[in-house]
Amino acid sequence: MNRPITRRGFLAASAVGLGGFALAACGSSGTSGSGSGSAIDGQAVAAAEARRPHTGRTITADLVPQSVEVDLGGPTVRTLAYGDTVPGPLIRANVGDELAVRVTNRLDHPTSVHWHGIALRNDMDGAAPATPDIGAGGEFTYRFSVPDAGTYWAHPHVGLDTDYGLYLPVIVDDPREPGDYDAEWIVVLDDWTDGVGKSPQQIYDGLRRGDMSSMPGMGGNMNHGGEAGNLLGGDAGDVDYPYYLVNGRIPAAPAGFTAEPGQRVRIRIINAGADTAFRVALAGHQMTVTHTDGFPVVPVPTDAVLLGMGERYDVLVTVGDGVFPLVASAEGKNGQARALLTTGAGSAPDAAFRPSELDGRLVTVDDVVAAPDVMLPQGKPDVQLRADLAGDMMSYNWTINGRDYDHTRSLTIREGQRARLTFRNRSMMWHPMHLHGHTFQVLRADGTPGPRKDTVIVLPMRSVAVDLVADNPGDWMLHCHNAYHQDAGMMTRLDYVR
Repeated sequence: MNRPITRRGFLAASAVGLGGFALAACGSSGTSGSGSGSAIDGQAVAAAEARRPHTGRTITADLVPQSVEVDLGGPTVRTLAYGDTVPGPLIRANVGDELAVRVTNRLDHPTSVHWHGIALRNDMDGAAPATPDIGAGGEFTYRFSVPDAGTYWAHPHVGLDTDYGLYLPVIVDDPREPGDYDAEWIVVLDDWTDGVGKSPQQIYDGLRRGDMSSMPGMGGNMNHGGEAGNLLGGDAGDVDYPYYLVNGRIPAAPAGFTAEPGQRVRIRIINAGADTAFRVALAGHQMTVTHTDGFPVVPVPTDAVLLGMGERYDVLVTVGDGVFPLVASAEGKNGQARALLTTGAGSAPDAAFRPSELDGRLVTVDDVVAAPDVMLPQGKPDVQLRADLAGDMMSYNWTINGRDYDHTRSLTIREGQRARLTFRNRSMMWHPMHLHGHTFQVLRADGTPGPRKDTVIVLPMRSVAVDLVADNPGDWMLHCHNAYHQDAGMMTRLDYVR
């Protein structure tokens, strides 16, 4: 059986003189669209906001993006962060509350705050052009209601700033939901280079000129389980990071969480990484998946879960007695992050300990189905949209429908339409695709509905179809949540037209 050439194999061959081979960018998308997008209808945006639930309560917060020294648990780095911590401070509200978040930009360049996964009003999304960036030294207050309970997070939508320390968890509660757990643990995963390895800009510049030294397996660093992450279709990512973090701490000095034996703990897991999928397990425990990207699913027991960049999974665990590492293995890379759950006496295993649960039953998007009460309306779509994903590895250009973002032709939709959006990956790299302002229903291979999400992994040479309802007018970003692919062009828009 002939083994298909992988992206890494192609680059290695290129380095020794194999020429004339490159990924072909996809041609015309065949979808309706325009080169410049649509003029945002302010009245329609305001009407959509009025339809959201409103409690009359306002939750205020202040964020200060700045350059600051942060202790990662031994290494102290100067990086970009909200305030002086990584992750930034938790923002928490109830369904229907208004968030009023004042951002004071102390960076030397423009910034923004994107509220990842929240179906908020378009002009507060935190991504240009719908929301203007905040200039250096400037100030802006994001003000919007939160319509859906769930686990969300916030980060910039400017350049490579997503591969620094600028991120924070956002939790929206529904007071009507029964509390079927005793404690809650928010776990934020990250891949880290700033201050301890090459800077994100140095990595990006190297990728653009074909430098392979930062890639997994290309600098003498072998991947766990073979050449690359098989779950991801071959190549795990573009960057081999010096550290992988849980809640801002390296494995040798892990963050901790304390509970009582026998308690049910809800673990909210957020992948804030820029280039890494994580396989997550809690040593000595089975987990039950209850939510993905904020929305409930039919509960599924598992030993481990897989999260691409931007994805979130909530799990329930009945905890034992002792000290247990929660380990996030960097899928297809040689590294892991960890934190410690302490419920009683005992000592933690070595920082390199890999729990057997990581090799047990693994839940991915294919294994979960939305709970019946959050299923999107089923029916024949009014419009078919397509996003063909491709890349030219020699120049590190990434495209949607044959165009980088500077030359994009937006997908278009009309308010009230039901759309089927099909991602067709024509590259040798996996892509976690994220749509702003909406949740979509992932369709399984047999056409049956899967989970309700806002970010979905699309494997190499595979397709994923999702259904969405056009109920949130505006101009919305659609992009790969690999920070380097996005900055190299893999982004377009979904624009509402009249």
